[in-house]
Amino acid sequence: MAIQSIVINEVVITPLLTKLFAYSAFTFILAMILTPLFTYFAYKYQWWKKIRDTAWIGGEKEKAPVYHKLHAAKHRRNIPTMAGAVIWGSVAIMTLLFNLDRAQTWLPLFTLLSVGLLGLADDYINIRSTGGLAGMRSKIKMTWLLLFASIGAWWFYGKLGWNIIHIPAWGDLTIGWLYIPLFIFIFVATANAVNITDGLDGLAGGLLSIAFGAYAFVSFFQGNYGLAIFCGCVAGATLAYTWFNIFPARFFMGDTGAVALGATLGVVALLTNTVLVLPLIGVVFVAETLSVILQLISKKLRHGKKIFLSAPIHHHFEAKGWPESKVTMRFWVIGAIFAVTGIAVALIGRG
Repeated sequence: MAIQSIVINEVVITPLLTKLFAYSAFTFILAMILTPLFTYFAYKYQWWKKIRDTAWIGGEKEKAPVYHKLHAAKHRRNIPTMAGAVIWGSVAIMTLLFNLDRAQTWLPLFTLLSVGLLGLADDYINIRSTGGLAGMRSKIKMTWLLLFASIGAWWFYGKLGWNIIHIPAWGDLTIGWLYIPLFIFIFVATANAVNITDGLDGLAGGLLSIAFGAYAFVSFFQGNYGLAIFCGCVAGATLAYTWFNIFPARFFMGDTGAVALGATLGVVALLTNTVLVLPLIGVVFVAETLSVILQLISKKLRHGKKIFLSAPIHHHFEAKGWPESKVTMRFWVIGAIFAVTGIAVALIGRG
């Protein structure tokens, strides 16, 4: 029996769904093809990630003995970084060739590439450093992030006239100029949340694939087909990265991947007007960030006493004896369940 096309708002979506899945698959294949090339140069020129034995707590550098003990093996083997460039490189090629749309893909692509280059500079400084935790100074990196976020906020509010947020099952709320600080907060918060989560082999890659896959469906059923394909391409490229990053990792995505993909995820949430759904789709990113904040507050207010054995929370479960792969896969399951819930809230609560 022939498969009948599904019709929504008089649009035959079967060809569009086919395009979405095809472009996502092509991006996965492209990233898989580019990965050996990256790996060759990464190992030849020794782009080794400098593993930290210290952490920045409240603006001061402190020892991180629990983390160091848990990941001592990674100190002893050289693992290259900057593999995030393969992700955004693959997405950029596919978007520029087949899916460039002024209204839907310019802004997320600009975010992915601009923040990706910022992260690339940070990673390059890291691999060229000697001794201890290294990289771009946090104030400098934050200044650039705020600059990119401010440009995006000005474009959304000043050029596109965005000044509302959607409350699921209630409707749109006009917030006027407050949209500018909201945009900046979402941009910077998601960038840092994904970066914080990128601490175990395969963890951030799998969760990002789930999150962008979820937003591909949300965008598609909003009628934002170009954005849906963009999200699908990101999910495909990130899955290819995760193939090689699962335990034991062949390489890390670095800031050029984690920070860029986090910021882009925030921009996609803003473009789809689903800011209040983002914490559901990215629930693990939220939990990881909150664990760091709570740990910091506890240590400051309770004279050094900690809530978690180590923060972010994925290290807490490691310290309790969970194997790294178990933490990763269970966090994937949590991320997938909440992502599906987020899709339902975003679509059902559009009224």
